[in-house]
Amino acid sequence: MEKGKIVALEDRIPKLKEQRRRKANRRLVFLLIMFFAMISIIAYIQSPLSRVKSIHVVGNDIYSDQEIIRKSGLTRKTNIWKVKQQELIAKLKQLSEVKNAEITIQWPNTVTIKVKEHKRIAYLKKEQFYYPIMENGKVITDKKTSSIPINSPILFEFKEGAALKEMTNSLQSLPNEIVNSISEIHFTPSKTDPYHISLFMNDGFEVSATLRSFSDKMKHYPAIISQLNHNKKGIIDLEVGSYFKAFETEDEEKEVN
Repeated sequence: MEKGKIVALEDRIPKLKEQRRRKANRRLVFLLIMFFAMISIIAYIQSPLSRVKSIHVVGNDIYSDQEIIRKSGLTRKTNIWKVKQQELIAKLKQLSEVKNAEITIQWPNTVTIKVKEHKRIAYLKKEQFYYPIMENGKVITDKKTSSIPINSPILFEFKEGAALKEMTNSLQSLPNEIVNSISEIHFTPSKTDPYHISLFMNDGFEVSATLRSFSDKMKHYPAIISQLNHNKKGIIDLEVGSYFKAFETEDEEKEVN
């Protein structure tokens, strides 16, 4: 062996002992950290700090914050570790006007409920009250108001069913500017047309139509009235073709292309 390459065993033993001691110390420190971390987690889970402190609700219009929270089942006694998002979403979707929901947890103890409700399309007039009509054709009977709505068409003589569903589908397919120009829609079925409707427009014109072709023909309403004398109001008949009858001389009929 070359000079300087030989290390006596008695010189190596102290170094080996020191290395083993350091490894043992590191292992002990790691185990102590894990032990105290587990104790801290258990203590946190069992303490009031792990309970839901704040519940925020966003996106709701039909339902109040309290109604949404009550349906979710969340309380300030709920352990935040036990909040199961998919179960809460399933509960909220049991509300007829909740289209979807999203649950977000912000640690350490805040829950945000974001709901997406069905869109309000119109109002149904019954006696002296107005009831919201949603995009799915449902009438919200427990959200009535006595104030006259100014931002949605008001429907008369409709009931939940095929005709109302067809009406809401038609309104959803129309541009907003046309929907906003409608004041009232009356369901006026006849023997020859069980889907007949009569509209009263904000500009003073009336429209006679059938639900079967209403959405397709009503899209042309701006072009139709652009050809008419706005000082001479009357009825625009969209049932077969497009015709105009002035109120003063209803025997006078004009075809509108």
